[in-house]
Amino acid sequence: MSTSLNAARRARDLAAAADEVADVLVVGLGVTGAGVALDAAARGLRVTAIDAHDIAFGTSRWSSKLVHGGLRYLASGQVDVAHESAVERGILMTTTAPHLTRKMPFVLPLTPLVRTRAALLTAVGLRAGDALRMSAGTPRSALPGPSRLSAPATLRAAPVLRAEGLRGGLLSWDGQLRDDARLVTAIARTAAGHGARVLTRCRALELTGSGARVRDELTGQVLDVRARKVVNAAGVWAGGLVPGIALRPSRGTHLVLDASVFGGMRSGLHIPIPGTLNRFALVLPQDDGRVYVGLTDEPVEEIPDVPQAPESDIGFLLDVLNTVLEIPVRREHVLGAFAGLRPLLDAEGKTADISRRHAILTSRDGVVTIVGGKLTTYRRMAQDAVDALGLDVGPSPTATIPLVGAASPARLSRVQAPARLVRRYGAEAADMMALAEDDPSLLEPILTERPHLRVEWEWAIRHEGALDASDLVDRRTRLGLVPEDREQAIPLANALLGTRIAAE
Repeated sequence: MSTSLNAARRARDLAAAADEVADVLVVGLGVTGAGVALDAAARGLRVTAIDAHDIAFGTSRWSSKLVHGGLRYLASGQVDVAHESAVERGILMTTTAPHLTRKMPFVLPLTPLVRTRAALLTAVGLRAGDALRMSAGTPRSALPGPSRLSAPATLRAAPVLRAEGLRGGLLSWDGQLRDDARLVTAIARTAAGHGARVLTRCRALELTGSGARVRDELTGQVLDVRARKVVNAAGVWAGGLVPGIALRPSRGTHLVLDASVFGGMRSGLHIPIPGTLNRFALVLPQDDGRVYVGLTDEPVEEIPDVPQAPESDIGFLLDVLNTVLEIPVRREHVLGAFAGLRPLLDAEGKTADISRRHAILTSRDGVVTIVGGKLTTYRRMAQDAVDALGLDVGPSPTATIPLVGAASPARLSRVQAPARLVRRYGAEAADMMALAEDDPSLLEPILTERPHLRVEWEWAIRHEGALDASDLVDRRTRLGLVPEDREQAIPLANALLGTRIAAE
């Protein structure tokens, strides 16, 4: 079956969902919900997956864009969680999404704020993390091992660091996603290729163990979607659908800066947060000329559709960043900021200390809710959720199912397309170039000084389920991360959609 998602397929699938009884109804199309849809569909189950907004609308698009090996969890004694992270990282980087991931070097500068004992403990931790990589079966070609750097080598890797008092650095490697929202879109499309009905703009008004009352947000139509089993994967909104789900959401904020602020530095940075143990701020170079700096861990009470990054978070991150830089980064350098809410289970203590283990909870009427966890382990979370449904199906095959666009580095090197398209779309970049053969203007930038190409929007409308301007700007291309870019891009996206509607 085709992996393409578009308005026409949505209309057909919505009509079918109202007429038939699915094996599994999944509510939520973040990374976990999309993963559940893929896992269930790949086992041969009839799946309907819905979201009140868009694919990757919520927390999944606000991450640090990392697929990490769980070193932080190892430091806190959660060996099983750390090992699970390392295993899932390896699967993502070598099998399911090698086109969307890359190895990222990180430098931890040994400044006067990092005491000798803390540096030794961290070095031991990095070696333990490398042992996790080995136990997970991830080859060194995917992730090199850690090493100690001299002060000159540290400054070569990260020239923006303050030289005074620098004793050297600790080099480590982890996995980085090209774009978290692109990963979720790829998972959802792969699920569609296995027969899942992927329906955005469909809000669950009521949820029971046998289905949901759903409102089509485009037309206002209310319909009943029936299913043998129901999975609540709504993340921080899960408690609003199933009584008794107690969550303690925490806010993680990132800053968006221009790469020129860091002199084009390609290595990431681990910056120890003063006054804490095993907590670091991250400097994360992207491949689009931006750098993200994050992240915070603050408890929140209200759960908005789109969280905002408060000035207190922005100031905190700048303060931590400037503990290691030669030239301070000021507030006016911040191009944008974004915040996501972690769906943590309620527990005692600070949100930063709450376990990142995922939990599967079954309500009295049979709704299975999955919460907690993290982006890296979405596949295992989905597998466990489908296992918990108790349906007579075989084991999960998703550890060996490549997502749409996945291909080996050797094959991707032969794709005749701009490097940006290959990095973000993998083997499908060749199909995007075929679109541009009929309209060469599709290879022009959307905005003059940004790398995003017009063909990305065309592809998103035809194959990735984009229905409105915010889908195109905020989730398929991420231009919306910088308010100034978003202000320019939204009218262009609306004009494109208007032209297409007129043509139809």
